[in-house]
Amino acid sequence: MQDLWKILPRMGVRSMKLLMGNEAVALGALKAGMGFYSGYPITPASEIMHFLAKVKDLSFVHCEDEIAAINMIIGASLAGRKTMTATSGPGFSLMQEGLGLGYMAEIPFVIVNTMRVGPSTGMPTLPSQGDVSFACHNSHGDTYPIIFYPNSVEECYKITIEAFNCAEEAKQPVILLMDAILSHMYEPVDVESINVDIKNRDKKKLGEGLGHTTGLISENGDPKTKDPEAYKRWLKRVKEKRDNIVKNYNQYEYTKAGDKLIIAYGVTSRVVSDLKDYSIFRPIRLFPVLDELKEIAKEHSEIIVVEMNDGQYADILEKELKREIKRVPILGGDITLEDVRKGLD
Repeated sequence: MQDLWKILPRMGVRSMKLLMGNEAVALGALKAGMGFYSGYPITPASEIMHFLAKVKDLSFVHCEDEIAAINMIIGASLAGRKTMTATSGPGFSLMQEGLGLGYMAEIPFVIVNTMRVGPSTGMPTLPSQGDVSFACHNSHGDTYPIIFYPNSVEECYKITIEAFNCAEEAKQPVILLMDAILSHMYEPVDVESINVDIKNRDKKKLGEGLGHTTGLISENGDPKTKDPEAYKRWLKRVKEKRDNIVKNYNQYEYTKAGDKLIIAYGVTSRVVSDLKDYSIFRPIRLFPVLDELKEIAKEHSEIIVVEMNDGQYADILEKELKREIKRVPILGGDITLEDVRKGLD
């Protein structure tokens, strides 16, 4: 292996390293300018926290639970830092009230949810995509989430940076979904060769139009908790802001082959890529649903969603595309091409 690392620079590979998905997320967050991290260890996200705990120049807190973690990143974001926490399904459940405050007070931060099988403790070491519906409809009240989902270690790095950029532009929480396979996968990545843009924090516009951080509706600092029209104005503004900002993040991959279209994301998209008789669409910005997907879907006679849950994204797409969608659920944390072929037959 020593000889390999000597040879790689001669091939133009300056800084190729074998990275775990979770490590790439941590590196991406640091590259994006994250100044504060708080979290509680949970499989399969723990390595993100373990990695960042060793970073000397980062403000880091090992919290007593996930409720504390999200409230700390909210406070640190309001103080001017870019912030992130990482968790899995049970911890993400505990963060919902904090997420609501993030949307209401227009506070940018990133939450990584690397998914595992089942409700409650479930099967902590096995992969799943069972939190997709939950993530796309998180918190109470009317909210407009933004969700990203990479499918490689290199994308874990790049899309983490994109998630931070989007949070800064949209002034709201952004969620990065992953799965246990992706989190624990090792791949060679040349981090230094990846060109990325970084959106700096605009402190003047943080909380613009609200003037408070209590989660209450107000205008110009005045409470409007009994004014339905004020709420309607706020909701219209934040919805339009989200819809405008996400146009800058229309990441996807599309391979046109057959008349039938398979939609898959995350690690599942890597498995279905070997199906040569099907067109394949991979959303990287998972939610809101891409306009490009809506247009491409019109060109295909049948749409099939392959995912490691019981059809959660398929439910969302049926509503968005207004047509019937075939489901191929891969359940229990085991996914092979044979599993997919059985579902397609």
